[in-house]
Amino acid sequence: MTGGEYLKLLEKSQKKAHEQLFEEYYSYVRAIAFNRLRTVGTNEDVEECISDIFARIFFTFGEKYNNGDMKPFIGVVAKRISIDHYRSLMRHTDKTFSIDEDTSRELGSDEDLVSDSEKVELRRILIDSINSLGEPDSTIIIQKYYYDKPSQQIGELLSMKPSTVRMRCKRAVEKLRSILVKRGIKEEMI
Repeated sequence: MTGGEYLKLLEKSQKKAHEQLFEEYYSYVRAIAFNRLRTVGTNEDVEECISDIFARIFFTFGEKYNNGDMKPFIGVVAKRISIDHYRSLMRHTDKTFSIDEDTSRELGSDEDLVSDSEKVELRRILIDSINSLGEPDSTIIIQKYYYDKPSQQIGELLSMKPSTVRMRCKRAVEKLRSILVKRGIKEEMI
């Protein structure tokens, strides 16, 4: 939806304009708010932030922003309000703790760091292997298994039939499996 389309719809029906804007950009706004607040806030904090973002968009979007795509404007508003909420939550959160004999055992060990490091390396190898499949196979694998999209949506994205997507996915998984085996990665490790 462009700014001009939004303003035209807003002239006809404010409620419909807001609903359509909300539907179209909710996922985008939620991703920004969640990524900023996930370490300090709850789901309720994220939802409150999303509400504040859309309220600000509804009240501030006007004639001067109607030249094209609304996504950059919405992104800036979402980032700024998410940062404000983050700062507010940090002020009200007590992040200090004391280390004494009782709590020192609860702190992480080197084993966690090693495990995390191994996971990061495994992810890097997996991403490199997926990318080595080439297009459109790498896109199909990522859309299917990372974003959990059905064959129908992937087909629309890549201009393919769903049956073609399923067949390419099956072949790409087999090819990926052999690439990972050559690199010393077993299925149980993933």
